[in-house]
Amino acid sequence: MARLQREHLETLLAAVDHGTLDAAARALAITPSAVSQRIKSMEQQVGRVLLQRTTPVRPTADGEVLLRHARQAQLLDEETSRALGGGDSVVPSIPLAVNADSLGTWFLDALARVRADTEVVFDLHREDQDRTAELLRAGTVMGAVTAEADPVQGCSSVPLGIDRYRAVASPAFVDRYLSGTDTERRMLGRLDRVPLVDYDRADDLQQGYLRRVLGHAPSGPRHFVPTSADFARAVSLGFGWGMLPEAQCLDALDRVDLVELTPGRRADVALWWQRWNLASPLLERVTEAVRAVAAERLHPAR
Repeated sequence: MARLQREHLETLLAAVDHGTLDAAARALAITPSAVSQRIKSMEQQVGRVLLQRTTPVRPTADGEVLLRHARQAQLLDEETSRALGGGDSVVPSIPLAVNADSLGTWFLDALARVRADTEVVFDLHREDQDRTAELLRAGTVMGAVTAEADPVQGCSSVPLGIDRYRAVASPAFVDRYLSGTDTERRMLGRLDRVPLVDYDRADDLQQGYLRRVLGHAPSGPRHFVPTSADFARAVSLGFGWGMLPEAQCLDALDRVDLVELTPGRRADVALWWQRWNLASPLLERVTEAVRAVAAERLHPAR
C-alpha cells in the first residue's frame, strides 16, 4: 500500500471530530466536495470503507485504525513543532476520556498539574467508566480513566485505585420515606421501593448495589440527574437516595447534612488508567500527573 497522504489523514480526523463533512470542510477551509474526494481517495487507496456516512459520521473498524494513526501523528507533529519553534508554535491538544465522578472530584486537579508546567489544551470526553475504553478503541481519545483492567490493543493499563461510594440520603428524605428503619435489615427492605437518583438510564451503581445486597433490583421511582455535582445536590435536596463517592459525601456526613443508610456496606469501583503506547512526552506527563493525584485521592488498589 502506498504511503497515506498527511492531508488525507487530517481530513479523516476533522470529519470524525466535527461530525459532518460540511463541518470538516469549514474547519479545514476547503470545500465539502474536497473533503469527500479526499476520503474517497483514501478509501480507494486502502481498499476499505473508512467512514459510516451517518449523522454524525462514524469511523468503521478499519477507519478506527487510521484514526488512531492520524491522531498520533498530529500529536507528535505538534510536540515537535513546539520543541523547535518555541512560543509561536501550535499548542498541542490531547483528547482524554473520564467518568463523571472522577471529573467532578479529582481528575481536573491532575490536569492542572500538567498545565502548571506544560502548554497544552485538553479535549475531555465524559463517559461512564465502563464505556471509556471504547473511546480508546475507536481512536477518539489517547488516554482514559476506565473500569476495564485489560489493556485495549495498542495501550498500556495501570491501576489508579478504588473510588469508594456510600449509600446516602438527606435527613428529610429518611424522615419521609425510611422512618422506623432502625436496623440494616429494615433499611434494606425499604430501599428497593423508595425514590432513588440515577445519573442516567445506563447508570447501574444504585441498582447494582441493591442487587448485590438484596438479590434483586429496586422497583421504586427513579430521578435522572446527568451531572456529578447536580446528582449529589439532588440527593442532598431529598429527591432520592444515591451512591456518592466519599469525596462528595464525607464532609456532609460529618455535618449530618446527609445520613449513611447502610453503614459498613460500601460500593468500591476500581479504576485504571489506560493510554496509547506512544512515545509522547506530553502523554507521559499527563500519565504521571493522573497517577500521582489518584494515589492521593483514591483508596489503594487491592
